[in-house]
Amino acid sequence: MKILEIKNLKKTFGQGDENLRVLKDINLEVDKGRFVVLIGPSGSGKSTLLNIIAMLDTPTEGEVIFEGKNLHRLNENHKSELRLKKMGFVFQFDGLLPDFTLLENVNMPSVMAGKKKDAKARELLESFGLEKMANKFPASLSGGEKQRGAVARALRNNPVLILADEPTGNLDSNKKILIFEDFAKLAKLGITVIMVTHDLHAERYADEVYSMEDGTLVKKK
Repeated sequence: MKILEIKNLKKTFGQGDENLRVLKDINLEVDKGRFVVLIGPSGSGKSTLLNIIAMLDTPTEGEVIFEGKNLHRLNENHKSELRLKKMGFVFQFDGLLPDFTLLENVNMPSVMAGKKKDAKARELLESFGLEKMANKFPASLSGGEKQRGAVARALRNNPVLILADEPTGNLDSNKKILIFEDFAKLAKLGITVIMVTHDLHAERYADEVYSMEDGTLVKKK
């Protein structure tokens, strides 16, 4: 079942002679429960594409259809609700709040949705082998522990789509593999994962791989 469709997407920054075309006629279809990797160097447009899917930026032309809805025709309240309830986000920097425990950080999306119970957050920490870290603060966690905690946080509100922007950029090789394996497992559970990265090692764990260069997208796998 198709969960995301991108049609003739273009993104240009600037005006007149100063125009910079970052995305050039991007087309992409993503089925539910797939781990999709977009690989490209810095400046290739991959983070811009992810931001448009996340409704954090708007396209110059084209459409982004998510679960049958044209995202950029929605009002801001509807966009915020979709981001909170349907999407999870993982970034290069874990973004854990330093004054909250790991458990409190993982449960934060639920609190933002008006729910405070942390049983689901505890289950997520256990599923990632982080249950013993629940009451620790981010400063006392390793880089890999913090990033896997960030993945757990992204799952707190039971999203159908995870968007990950260079999530392994600050990790060593062994910790990177854990994150790639986590995403592959999530896809097998029916959660769609779209990850942008410059790390070629991600290809072996993905269901589909696209190369992004100079604002264009080409399927590799």
